[in-house]
Amino acid sequence: MISGFGQLLFALFGPLSISRSALFGIFLTVLLNNSYTVLALKSPFLPRHGGSLGSTAKDSVIKYKTLYFDQKIDHFGFHQDGTFKQRYLVNDEHWYKDGGPILFYTGNEGDITWFCNNTGFMWDVAEELKAMLVFAEHRYYGESLPFGKDSYRDPKHLNYLSSEQALADFAVLIKYLKRTVSGCQFSPVIAIGGSYGGMLSAWMRMKYPNVVVGALSASAPIWQFPDMVPCGDFYKIVTQDFTRSGLNCAANIRQSWKSIDNISVTEEGLRWLSSQFTLCSPLKKTDVSDFKAWLQETWVNLAMVDYPYEANFLQPLPRWPVQVVCTFLRFDPKTVSDHLMLVGISDAVRVYYNYTGNVPCLNLSSTATGSLGYIGWYYQACTEMVMPMCTDGVQDMFEPQEWNFQAFSDECLALFGVRPRADWANTVYGGLDIASHSNIVFSNGGLDPWSGGGVTRNISDSVVAIVIPDGAHHLDLRYNNEYDPQSVLSARAQEVEYFKLWIQQAKRKG
Repeated sequence: MISGFGQLLFALFGPLSISRSALFGIFLTVLLNNSYTVLALKSPFLPRHGGSLGSTAKDSVIKYKTLYFDQKIDHFGFHQDGTFKQRYLVNDEHWYKDGGPILFYTGNEGDITWFCNNTGFMWDVAEELKAMLVFAEHRYYGESLPFGKDSYRDPKHLNYLSSEQALADFAVLIKYLKRTVSGCQFSPVIAIGGSYGGMLSAWMRMKYPNVVVGALSASAPIWQFPDMVPCGDFYKIVTQDFTRSGLNCAANIRQSWKSIDNISVTEEGLRWLSSQFTLCSPLKKTDVSDFKAWLQETWVNLAMVDYPYEANFLQPLPRWPVQVVCTFLRFDPKTVSDHLMLVGISDAVRVYYNYTGNVPCLNLSSTATGSLGYIGWYYQACTEMVMPMCTDGVQDMFEPQEWNFQAFSDECLALFGVRPRADWANTVYGGLDIASHSNIVFSNGGLDPWSGGGVTRNISDSVVAIVIPDGAHHLDLRYNNEYDPQSVLSARAQEVEYFKLWIQQAKRKG
């Protein structure tokens, strides 16, 4: 079964009625202007766009130079010899300009300035390590567009959007810096990244050990691929977060889906839901599945950013936001009425969408910051980033939904004219077999649903795991904060000690 956009496009145009290029243009127009849900393509790292730039209290003191490098569009073929401007940010105020280390952030699926502002750990340790900081933007995101404004106008232009091409970009850029920046020739480089960027940092060390001496891979689900981890682990962890954060919290969310079904069967019920949730557009019967998907995404986002202090990584939120949400969901799920249940759910989601009290209405197409490149990630999910997800409604608090690779593949073909290669990440990056590598630290938070696909046990003496029981999504990469739990402070201290060890090793070899 083809869902969301695939259904819409096939209904409008049929599979053969217009060219792939024209179909793709229509898809982008629809994607940018409507709130349809692509269930199979829903970005694992990218909630739907909207909201404000995630910032920190230290934004005002962050200073960097914005630079551009002429990067090859295709590193692995010889027919396409074009170049594009890859953006990167540099801060060298603490750098020891005679072989001091370089902390190199492997950019994610979005605007690099956003990741720069939200990776306070690098800024906090730069002086101690006498390090240069470099934040490199991932191709096809932010300003680093290989075909300029046409990069997303034709699916053929997206052919060069892949993690392998991005890793080659980073390697070539590092080689360029070492060749052209005075004092940089013998600087050991440590790759750092979180989430997809964390996957890239680990893979950077695996694929280019001659370029980077080590890697910190934070909240990186390098095993969230077919036949590596159970497809339901992600949503189980989300559910565990809500279960331990408040009495009956997860149970009531599980029950709420039936309450939505019961209320939405009538026009009066739809009007009540629209009013109770202060939706920007009134719900119609055809919107109910989108409404549920929006709620599901909200609960996932809250688990990801369940930080111990006020933050606005995806939305402005209070300390321990899941605990705050759960204060509205203490009912006895066996006796609560459908209306009272959904009053509690509506109060709970306002913690996420309207903590500031300044939002006039809630938009089903907006769940997080607009600094992330959701269209590009859809393409990556349709090619090499095949990450199975499923729910069963028993071990998790969501409605049952199986993982259907064929439906997923068919939708990708309809949208982009490509089919995913389910086993490619296993083939090119080694899958579960990574013991032959060295100098990689994998950090994962116990509250982070992405830890289900992460490395949470030591693989060898130098491929090690740090688990942060009180940590949400890459909490260790954020700035030090007075409310940080001891577990994340200890994790950061261990990470710095590994950095120092790798730097010493590199100097001995040099």
